[in-house]
Amino acid sequence: MPTVDPQPDRFRELMLDDEPGFEDVLTCVFDVQRHEARTYLELAERPESTVAELSDVLDRDRSNVNRSLSTLREKGLASRNRRLLDDGGHVYQYTATPVPEARELMHETLDEWAAYVHERIDEFGEDGA
Repeated sequence: MPTVDPQPDRFRELMLDDEPGFEDVLTCVFDVQRHEARTYLELAERPESTVAELSDVLDRDRSNVNRSLSTLREKGLASRNRRLLDDGGHVYQYTATPVPEARELMHETLDEWAAYVHERIDEFGEDGA
């Protein structure tokens, strides 16, 4: 499982939002940017997409899409497979981690973060502070 290090400031923003959407939670929990969350959502709709295909759909430069995909892979939110082309060479195709698995990763990450916060609460005042 990938290591996720959520940032407390982003959790604070999420908790203050009356109705956070899936994209809001995704960006907060996995510490990704909005364009990376958007890339994930588009990829979930278009499995086995190439960088070029996603670049067209997202209206973003290929290098930026490639960086977003790298981040998503690091966070366990996407995978990459190599497909050989008929005329030689290859192309990489990307697939989003299925939403149910991504939701489970979010739950696990939040549980880990909550456990960490509970430990800090329990330690409060033990050293006389």
